[in-house]
Amino acid sequence: MAIIAPFKAVRPVRDKVHLVATRPYYSYKKNVLKAKLEDNPFTFLHIINPEFGNDVKTKPNSTERFQQVKKRYDDFIERGILIQEDTARIYIYRQTKNGHAFTGIIAGASIEEYKVDKIKKHEATLTSRETMFTNYLDVVGFNAEPVLLSYKGNKILEQLLFQFTELRPEYEFTTTDCIKHELWVLSENNSLMVSKAFEAIDATYIADGHHRSASSIRLFDERQKRNELSCDNSKYFLSFFVEESSLKILEFNRLVKTLNGYKEESFLLALKTKGSLVEIAGACHPAENHQIHVCLKNRWFKFIPFDYLIENQHPVKSLDSDLLTELILTPILGIKDLKESDQIEFVPGIETLESMEQKINSGKFQVGFVLFPATIEQVKKVADNGMNMPPKSTWVEPKLRSGLTIYPINE
Repeated sequence: MAIIAPFKAVRPVRDKVHLVATRPYYSYKKNVLKAKLEDNPFTFLHIINPEFGNDVKTKPNSTERFQQVKKRYDDFIERGILIQEDTARIYIYRQTKNGHAFTGIIAGASIEEYKVDKIKKHEATLTSRETMFTNYLDVVGFNAEPVLLSYKGNKILEQLLFQFTELRPEYEFTTTDCIKHELWVLSENNSLMVSKAFEAIDATYIADGHHRSASSIRLFDERQKRNELSCDNSKYFLSFFVEESSLKILEFNRLVKTLNGYKEESFLLALKTKGSLVEIAGACHPAENHQIHVCLKNRWFKFIPFDYLIENQHPVKSLDSDLLTELILTPILGIKDLKESDQIEFVPGIETLESMEQKINSGKFQVGFVLFPATIEQVKKVADNGMNMPPKSTWVEPKLRSGLTIYPINE
């Protein structure tokens, strides 16, 4: 049984929602971020960057900086830019990108279900990031960026979503990246119907947001130790639930700065000891699983590992991201730890192969690797077996906007 909880969202007033909601600040280039902060007084980025324009600034990721975030958040509420729901609700959100619609439910996910593995994970978290996020949530008292969870749907839930989205949404706007956003605020009765229908779902899977979810659980545990668990919302964390078949999973490709002492031809010979290698006409994506495309300066190759090197039944060792690490990155290029190495850059599948090629031709990187995307079945198999995928194995869409439905933790 999957438990989801309604909550009294803090959200933008209708006439300013298109100005408030924003992509995560780290997704913007510095010059674009500066321009948005200068030109839009309502953007949620002002809450996340509360000291923009100040000569004296607090230390990044410090308690003092987080206190400034909380102060700016309170200011947005006092000025009427953000309002809070009178009663706890569940929300339906739909994002349409390039003709593909992602429709799902925004609600609280159960921390108890996370702990008993009814909410399944496929990625390990970094302790340092977990600590930082936990402190952030503890100080600011809200969460503005949902964890993306997938589920295997049922007809009743599908029918409810269809029925409720036939009504006019509370929000409907398009952002400059040509993505359409719609949000429905369900009545208390309709919220109850959705949460009841959700109980038939056996388990959910974290598609994106492992650090955000782990930090919420850690905050819960720390507050429990401090005897500070009087808030119902602290038992849940902000989540966006999307039916698994509608998710879009792209690959994370790799750019590497070094050939580890190899010349191009000797590097290619080393690859041939691990699989077949065929030169191809130019930049293109692999056509199927276990094909890895390799880019050197102005040259592209298709690499296919030898069959005896692939453990097809193993949830992790059968993944192309793991094969690349175990067959090439570590033994040939000398990259021992993908999380710590400064010789590798991870490139999400939304970026063009031409941009990767340009970075290699510029001399900044020596070689690039393009992978075939993992499937939702592969992701679930890893999670069901309690294992972790290699770092940066999947880029999952939709990517949600921050500040659309803010989750107050201390209520």
